[in-house]
Amino acid sequence: MKDGESLQLFEQSSRSAYKQETHTMEAMKLIEFDLKQTLTKLVTHIFGDGLDIRWVDCYFPFTHPSFEMEINFHGEWLEVLGCGVMEQQLVNSAGAQDRIGWAFGLGLERLAMILYDIPDIRLFWSEDERFLKQFRVSDINQNVKFQPLSKYPAVINDISFWLPSESYTENDFYDLVRTIGGDLVEKVDLIDKFEHPKTQKTSHCYRITYRHMERTLSQREVGRVHQAVQEAVVQLLGVEGRF
Repeated sequence: MKDGESLQLFEQSSRSAYKQETHTMEAMKLIEFDLKQTLTKLVTHIFGDGLDIRWVDCYFPFTHPSFEMEINFHGEWLEVLGCGVMEQQLVNSAGAQDRIGWAFGLGLERLAMILYDIPDIRLFWSEDERFLKQFRVSDINQNVKFQPLSKYPAVINDISFWLPSESYTENDFYDLVRTIGGDLVEKVDLIDKFEHPKTQKTSHCYRITYRHMERTLSQREVGRVHQAVQEAVVQLLGVEGRF
């Protein structure tokens, strides 16, 4: 900026989806640009040019606005980091009242999945020597590409429900499924959205893929876990089940 001293960082206004109540819109646009440009350069330095990157609005308790960076990996969008503009109250409490800051956190397992072409995040908790020995190398700069292990068949169940009128986020649902299903949950995909023309209510349908790393799952065993997910999503997220 040619005349950076004229930039007004702070104001007293109202909070919106785009900024905090203490920040000017001009300052917000600049810091968001700096945040996204810096992190884009970071991941392109790690993985090389030509990445297909997108930014997704999300919620974190200590930043606003908040974003997730996703990378297209094997035809699917994979989250690699979360970030956002730090809540000004936190910056003030650190004695930097005249500054605006941004923060980010990297998902190291996600980065390793892309670097080494690892398809399943649960492998990082595996004690299987067939997996571990692939990464015991004499030179850390040596190119390593994951060699797939044999897998047991997946069991797939769908779940659909009407969303509450407010306070629903997809991340809350994903976290709930992971909490209940644990390591049995391989992935969760949103496969359908529907808005009722009369009630204006929105329905989501998710496909949950269950798979055990060491044995074949039965539909009965998965059914108990899936039922627990159905009950929890109604009680904890306030949705209306369609199951």
